[in-house]
Amino acid sequence: MSARFWAIVILFFGIIPPVAAQQRGGPAGAFDFYVLALSWSAGFCAVEGDAKGRDQCAAGRGLGFVVHGLWPQNEQGYPTDCGPQGRMPTSMAMDVARDVFPEQGLARYQWRKHGTCAGTSPAQYFADAKAARARVVIPKAFQGAAGENRVKPGDVVRAFVESNAGLRADMMALSCRRGVLDEVRICLARDLRGFRTCAEVSRNSCRSTEITVPAVR
Repeated sequence: MSARFWAIVILFFGIIPPVAAQQRGGPAGAFDFYVLALSWSAGFCAVEGDAKGRDQCAAGRGLGFVVHGLWPQNEQGYPTDCGPQGRMPTSMAMDVARDVFPEQGLARYQWRKHGTCAGTSPAQYFADAKAARARVVIPKAFQGAAGENRVKPGDVVRAFVESNAGLRADMMALSCRRGVLDEVRICLARDLRGFRTCAEVSRNSCRSTEITVPAVR
């Protein structure tokens, strides 16, 4: 897609252009840092989850920010589907995933696409995703949010920065689709002990003037 095409898309829809992935099947463990993707569950459901009949979208789940994935990332681009494809998570590994992801199918997909590039076992990948999630404090404004709100993307970023010591705006990105809050992406060091800068990720943040934050279901 041309730069002009993405400029028009960004202007009218606030959709960020995708970051070009590296070649599929790259060497496992060869990456620079992690991106923890936290989906606003009600936003995901409004944009695509309802249409797909996802279990996490059922009324009464009460889900706010949930783990979408833990993604190995490079300074430019990211590896995917590093294999081996036959290495499926065991039932014990899925027990770990159950504490992290809103759905088991999502956990398996994230392992196949991103976890295989981490250079660890499925159980360790899910444990790392759990540790990454524990590293991030969700701002109070998004804990048990009951009603739909209209906010500025910069205010969401600022709330996360103020709630997490050491986090800066250039260490994260906000994703929006169709004018709806989709997810927050936070960059972490490989050892998951701290946040780190990620220019390519942060510059692809939501550019809408305002976005809708759907109410928790």
